Formats: sequence, structure tokens, C-alpha cells
Amino acid sequence: MSCSTIESLETAEQRRGAAAVENQRENTRKIRVSGAERALAELLGSANIAINGDKPWDLKLVDPTVLDRVISRGNLSLGEEYMDGHWEAEHLDEFFHHILTAHLDQRVRPLGLAFHAMRARLFNLQNLSRAWAVGEVHYDLGNDFYAAMLDPRMTYTCGYWKDASNLAQAQEAKLDLICRKLQLEPGMRVLDIGCGWGSFMSYAAEHYGVECVGITISKEQTAWAKKRYAGLPLEFRLQDYRSIDERFDRIVSIGMFEHVGRKNHRVYMEVAHRCLKDGGLFLLHTIGKNMRNTTPDPWIDKYIFPNGDLPSIGQIGDAADGLFVVEDLHNFGADYDKTLMAWHANFEAAWPRFKHQLGERFRRMWRYYLLSCAGAFRARDIQLWQWVLSKEGVVGGYHRPDSAAHAAPALDVSDLNF
Repeated sequence: MSCSTIESLETAEQRRGAAAVENQRENTRKIRVSGAERALAELLGSANIAINGDKPWDLKLVDPTVLDRVISRGNLSLGEEYMDGHWEAEHLDEFFHHILTAHLDQRVRPLGLAFHAMRARLFNLQNLSRAWAVGEVHYDLGNDFYAAMLDPRMTYTCGYWKDASNLAQAQEAKLDLICRKLQLEPGMRVLDIGCGWGSFMSYAAEHYGVECVGITISKEQTAWAKKRYAGLPLEFRLQDYRSIDERFDRIVSIGMFEHVGRKNHRVYMEVAHRCLKDGGLFLLHTIGKNMRNTTPDPWIDKYIFPNGDLPSIGQIGDAADGLFVVEDLHNFGADYDKTLMAWHANFEAAWPRFKHQLGERFRRMWRYYLLSCAGAFRARDIQLWQWVLSKEGVVGGYHRPDSAAHAAPALDVSDLNF
């Protein structure tokens, strides 16, 4: 037998061996995927969700290998695979409504996310050096982008829909409700911790004759608000809340406490206590969770709100202990579902203006963010609270104002002395 013949036989044998190994790997992968699909199908079935089913909230696979990754990495992978176009759901909000109503998030605990949970519990992820990250990543996306999604006042928090028929009405109803809960009077000085684009400050100045100081960690918000409200008695500062040391008649914080973090809750309350005059009121408007010892959602943390940390009622109570009397606690979390769906409708309608700048993966990311959160509020998995706090207790008791949405008439601020 010639050398060339021997080499040919050896090469053929090597090819057969390599093919056998590859076949074995493929069979193993199919078994693994099949097992993952069965396990996930059973889990989803308990929430009335089918894989490749016909219901609007069913999960439709574009890439079947998604299942293994979702099983191993949970919601982080679920979101990333959606961003990459590997699965679809016609009504993504209803998909998450079903998932969370059935508490499937509590039944899938990937070991790969253990470090994320440990990191949130052990480290102060919202310290001074980290606190500015969410402003740069999320709130500085661009004012034009948010103007297209939000109401005319650029209010990026839950609206109050009791008597409202559209987003603008719901947001003004919420702002007026806050003003009445704070019992604002002309000439009062108000601190807004996390003022955003100044929606509350402008409304309170125009309708209740107050002057306001607002702080934010977003450069884009500060520049926009200073220009938009140059004629009102409003001061906008690019500043961290921990450095405030002034006195105010009233304090408000709308949609900012979610970024404070459990390691800083007490410090935040101490700042509010030292800045609030005796006899004043402090209104805290925040998203909250139902249990204290839970981990921030890893996908939201990575792509939407870096270092965010939703508080529980118990955590807020601990932080306020000995500093404030809780005068009132109001939950209208179901209204956030309607708010998010309105934002999503505006976002989709405006998308043609931004698609070349931001790209399809961003569109899927933002859709996943808005609709997954809408589903979470619809399932009552997370809440929206308004707390009214005083330093020593309101003499005779505090009485929550009528919640009917009747906006106060605008004042002529030129007639007011500040």
C-alpha cells in the first residue's frame, strides 16, 4: 500500500471521526434545547402563555436556541434576546401581565445572576461617584426624543387618570393634586428634589404663586428647563441632593427616590428633614415594590436605569423613622399602566423621526422597557405611592384633598412678589 493511499485512508477516518463528534454535539444540543423548551413551556403554560401559540400574548420564537439562554440567565437574557429580534409577542404588555400575575419571575432564579443580587445588597451603587450615571445614560438621551413621547410639560412620571381622558389631562391632574396635598400658598418657597424638566415647578408657580428651587443630575434637563421657564420664579440646579442645606416651606420629590438606593434612604430623609421648615410638608412620589428583600431587575439596571433600586413601604418607613410623621399614603399604581401605554403610543408614532439616529435595536429596547413596565403595573407587581410627611405632625390632623381632577386657574405671576 502506497503512502498516498495510507494518507487518504487516515484523512477519511479523521473526517468520519469529526463528523461523529459533530453529530453527537448536535444531538446533545437538540436534547438540551428540547428539554429547555419542555421546561419553559410548562412554566409559561401555568401563566396561560404558549410557545408559538395564537394568543396575542403568546411567545413566538424566531430563534429556538433562545430558550436555553433564557432558562440560564432569566430576564436579562429575555430582554436581550427580544432586542436582538430572536422572539416576539404581539402584545408584549399582556405577555408580562400574564408572567407577573402568575409570579413566574419568582420561580426562575438563574444562578448566573447571583452576583448581581449580591452586588445590589453589599455595595452602595448610588454613591456620589455613581449617582450621575442615570442622568448621562437615560435622561440625557435628548430633549427632542422625550418631547415626542411625553405630554406638553415633559412630565416623566405617572399621571392621575381618575377624571382624565388623555395624557396631558392626566399629568396636569397629578400636578394639581400634589399642589393641593402640599397646601401651597402664594409666596411659599418649594424645593423639588429630582425636578426633571420642571413640570411640577412651572405648574406650581403658574397656578399657586410659589417660587421653586429644583435640582437634577441631568445636564439636558437643566439647560432645557432654564430656557423654557426663564420668565418664572424658578431656579434649576445641576446638583446632587446630598449637598442641599437650605430651608424651604415645602419639599416635593416626584419620581426620584427610585434612584436613591437602599444604602442611602436614611441620608435622603435626613436631607429632607434638615431642609424642611417646622410646620412644613414633604410629598414623596415614588414607584415601589411589594417586598423589601428583592433584587433590582438586571435588564432594567443594564439598559434603562443604571443602579436603580425600588423601595418597599417598609424601607421607606425605616428611613423616615424618628424624622417624619406619615400624614397620608396614597397608592394609584394602576394609573401607571395607562401612562406607560400612552407613552408607548407616542413613541411608536414618533419613531420615524428617530429611527436613523437610534436604530432598530434601540426601538426594540425602548418598546420592551415601556411595555414590560406597563404589564408589571397592570399585574400590581409594582406600585406608585404618594407619601405626605410632616416633621412633628399636623395639628388637628392632615386631611387629603378631594382627588377630583379640577386644575386650579393660572395666576398672573407678574403681580406676585418673590
